[in-house]
Amino acid sequence: MSSITRLKGFQDVLTEDRRYWDFIIHTATQLAHRFAFQRLDVPVIEETSLFARGVGTASDFFVNKEMYTIAEEDGESITLRPEFTAGVVRAYLQNGLHNLPQPVKLFTFGPIFRRERPQAGRFRQHSQFDCEILGETDPAADLEVMMLAMSLYREMGYSELGFQLNSTGCPVCKPVYVKALTEYLADHLDKLNAIDQERLRLNPLRILDSKEAGMTELLANAPHIVNHLCDDCASHFAELRGMLDALGQSYTINFRLVRGIDYYTKTVFEVWDQRIGAQAALCGGGRYDGLAEAIGGQSTPGVGFGLGMERAVLGLKQEGITPPATPEPAVFIAHFGGATKSAAVSLLYQLRAEGIGARLAFGRERRSLKSQMREANKYPIRYVIILGEDEVARGEATVRPLNETDGQQFAMPLADLAGWLKEK
Repeated sequence: MSSITRLKGFQDVLTEDRRYWDFIIHTATQLAHRFAFQRLDVPVIEETSLFARGVGTASDFFVNKEMYTIAEEDGESITLRPEFTAGVVRAYLQNGLHNLPQPVKLFTFGPIFRRERPQAGRFRQHSQFDCEILGETDPAADLEVMMLAMSLYREMGYSELGFQLNSTGCPVCKPVYVKALTEYLADHLDKLNAIDQERLRLNPLRILDSKEAGMTELLANAPHIVNHLCDDCASHFAELRGMLDALGQSYTINFRLVRGIDYYTKTVFEVWDQRIGAQAALCGGGRYDGLAEAIGGQSTPGVGFGLGMERAVLGLKQEGITPPATPEPAVFIAHFGGATKSAAVSLLYQLRAEGIGARLAFGRERRSLKSQMREANKYPIRYVIILGEDEVARGEATVRPLNETDGQQFAMPLADLAGWLKEK
């Protein structure tokens, strides 16, 4: 084994797991297109100020020093993206996407980077499927991204899913609620551990998501945001719930549901596997109507969600959902070196050009047919195409089926081989 190993918190995606990734990406892409989303890609590295202004310096990324930031020699500070939304909004603003018919519906895939404690399904480099709708305040847009997330898990084979739903208010009503929550928690400061006391100072809403001992009981009597919403936020939340009810879509209002980033306004949601409960958050997102202005652009409402690919792969395995097998070549070409190898190489690329997957028996030395057959039997091969000197001289190949239903081996003109294989 090499003395050089991968860094802690990172992973190699090996071939046996790659089919899970391909299954998720294929399903998500098809579904996004069905929902009229279009793909874009944004850089892995952005100016640090994009995240400082957009994500917020009171977010977990900054509080817990999770971002990978590099100080350049010219004084510029750049950061490996810790999330997608700020970069997507920056691309929307910088590239004039506001001039397109609104709303603009976008999706992307790729890695994000967070210097956090590695845990099951979460790595310091992990990948996301990200969807955003920009330029629309209608709660129906919130419903759209929520149902895209829900539909994706359903199409992958999950059952018994539901939404956890909350509203975090807006710049009008959120400060009023934060003040009420802060006052309540300040009266119980002795029940907060050091982590939550720091959250109380920097970002009190994050205490609602605390997993520390005793917090469930303490927060049960805390003020609820839904009782502090302004008329606009209350109307928005009611309309969204009404559409979910009309669809017969299960959801639970969870007053403790918040997101770890400062830019969220109004709707926040998660998709949960209802059989597992509180540890079953599969993905989440929400609305961020003030983000574009925070990073220096014109006012642009937005809503979206992110799905962690590694977590999704882990979930598929836990659910016992097996992706379709990756198609493998069904043809193996055996030869005996010299002119037969040249003929085999020509046939190999002819078949591939015709859309037929094929493997070639490698080897610089002449190999016995028995050795090549042993190799073929290691793969899901249906037909071994044998090119000996006599066959090449006659412009033929010997076709040997590797399953009994196809019968005995037989000779076939090379010119007819591709057409025959296509019919199989």
